[in-house]
Amino acid sequence: MNDNLRQTLKQLRLSGLLESLEVRLQEAASHHLNHVEFLELILQDELAVRSDRLLKRRIKAAGFRELKTLDDFDWSFNPSIKKKQVFDLASARFIREHRDVLWLGPPGVGKSHLVQAIGYHALKAGFIALYRSIFDVVRDFLHDEAVGKEDKILSRYLKPDLLVIDDMGMKQLPKRSGEYLFEIIMRRYETRSTMMTSNRPLEDWGKLIGDVPSATAILDRFLHHAEIVQITGKSYRLRNQARQGKDGDDEAKPNGAPPTSAKSKPAGADGGASAAKPATKEGGAHGSK
Repeated sequence: MNDNLRQTLKQLRLSGLLESLEVRLQEAASHHLNHVEFLELILQDELAVRSDRLLKRRIKAAGFRELKTLDDFDWSFNPSIKKKQVFDLASARFIREHRDVLWLGPPGVGKSHLVQAIGYHALKAGFIALYRSIFDVVRDFLHDEAVGKEDKILSRYLKPDLLVIDDMGMKQLPKRSGEYLFEIIMRRYETRSTMMTSNRPLEDWGKLIGDVPSATAILDRFLHHAEIVQITGKSYRLRNQARQGKDGDDEAKPNGAPPTSAKSKPAGADGGASAAKPATKEGGAHGSK
């Protein structure tokens, strides 16, 4: 490839074509490709590079806590999860139909993993997605309200084809949280898709928000076209601790630790007792539910 051609491709911002041109020239010569076949190949290379870059930008803008895929999910741990239903949601049909999805279940059963994976598949299908925990939502509005930019933050939540709001029910929310959430749900109603997760039953939302009328209005609109996914079972994050408790106390000790007699061992000091303690926060630093 001569320098003039290289410079021309750079000016046209055809970096994908530039990267593959040498290989394609050799391929064209060895396979006796005609001009049209050769042109089709190099243009496909350019489109592939642009599509990959667009996907990376959208993943970054989506703000996932941790990028998850359905291939990473341990389906064998919790048979109550309907795999067919999850893959149907990953097809993004519900986004095209402007329907919503509500995930209900205790902490650690996989809700955050699955909604982020579905969000990732939505991006691959060409949609725009935004992932936020409910605490991020409230914090965003409180901050922008203080500086007089409520409309700017609201537009950020109204633009995505899919909005994922995670961790509903972890703890009681600050005042006016119900107003912010209602505004989002009302404005997205029947125009965009929203997906939420909660580890608390719907009747508790009024207490969590601190505003029963707002909670009622939110659920009235959100559930109108919503698909509810109910997950039961044990916490995936506690699976190793539970296994250690079954295998015996010594299995839960560090290597080389001397055995402790049942008489001298204080209550709650062994690994089995610690494992029995329920998780108090879902998602954690790694978002691995």
